[in-house]
Amino acid sequence: MTCSTQTANTEKTNLLGMTLPQLEAFFVEQLGEKKFRAAQVMKWMHHRCASSFEQMTDLSKALREKLEACAEIRPPRVVLEDFSSDGTRKWVLEVGNGSHIETVLIPAGENRRTLCVSSQVGCSLDCSFCSTGKQGFQRNLTVAEIIGQVWVAQHSFGPRKDTGNRPVTNVVMMGMGEPLMNYRAAVDAMQIMLDDNGYGLSKRRVTLSTSGLVPQLDQLGDEIDVSLAISLHAPTDELRNELVPVNRKYPISELLAACQRYLKKCGDSREVTIEYTLIAGINDQQQHAQQLAALLKQLPCKINLIPFNPFPGSGYQRPSRNQVMRFQGWLHELGYSAPIRTTRGDDIDAACGQLVGRVQDKTRRSARYAEQQKIPVTQLPPAV
Repeated sequence: MTCSTQTANTEKTNLLGMTLPQLEAFFVEQLGEKKFRAAQVMKWMHHRCASSFEQMTDLSKALREKLEACAEIRPPRVVLEDFSSDGTRKWVLEVGNGSHIETVLIPAGENRRTLCVSSQVGCSLDCSFCSTGKQGFQRNLTVAEIIGQVWVAQHSFGPRKDTGNRPVTNVVMMGMGEPLMNYRAAVDAMQIMLDDNGYGLSKRRVTLSTSGLVPQLDQLGDEIDVSLAISLHAPTDELRNELVPVNRKYPISELLAACQRYLKKCGDSREVTIEYTLIAGINDQQQHAQQLAALLKQLPCKINLIPFNPFPGSGYQRPSRNQVMRFQGWLHELGYSAPIRTTRGDDIDAACGQLVGRVQDKTRRSARYAEQQKIPVTQLPPAV
């Protein structure tokens, strides 16, 4: 169906979530236009943050009118923008039906800004130390809703005038949700991040973080080359089963083997980032460091140590600064790079594990959690 045959009641196509091949097909098949128009429009959307076709002055008036009739550029609506005292920025974004997600921009010096992007409304997994998971799960985000988070952050700084003016220099798929549970949308969104007509980020500046879905991880290596982070958090299956329940389906040995296969497909000297949240008295003792070092000895990796960020009813505590330093020292003695991730944005609930959004919970997990922990629902992590 071409635009000329659409009725007034037909929903417009949101071009924001289209990869270049998809956009080219739209121009050729739906509009009867040359496919090079796709690259023009893609640059307007992602380089110049255009939100209307009228802004695209190098397109003919007739083409702009044709696009206006059947297409749109619709990012998620910004409900709240919050600023931390450390320079971190958080956006609360509405994604329909009263649901909200959160995305966070973390500055690191003058030339580095890392955007933490969400992939689901809530999270379909239930890691015991993560407040996002306690909100339950509603649905997967669309490509437009995922890449729209990058658009919103970029737009807040204004159009990109040259390759050196990059408000977002790095993207990490580490926000709300498990990206590999929303595989197709997450991959398509990352393709737009990498595309020179999109955000032009290098493969080493786009990172996907996963709790360990082995089949999807194997598929990922066949389709895209980005940096990989693994939410490990425990050195044994027994402990990880408690902290990261998906481990019961895909145990550590299978996960690490999948990481090796992924690195082999990338074909360069790459490391996997191992994310390890330190929880007082649970996984922060010397024996855990020794077990972790032995576990990872065959995997090219670095270990990111993340002090636990408390939330109501978790039952967990953050280790002391001295204990975190001791754990880092044990890993250093065993030959591992183990930087401690600086807690950023905790004064606006934007730190790791604190993103909660507003979720119409299909799983009833949030209600069950409140009942089990005897927490009034009003004391659960706030939505907006």
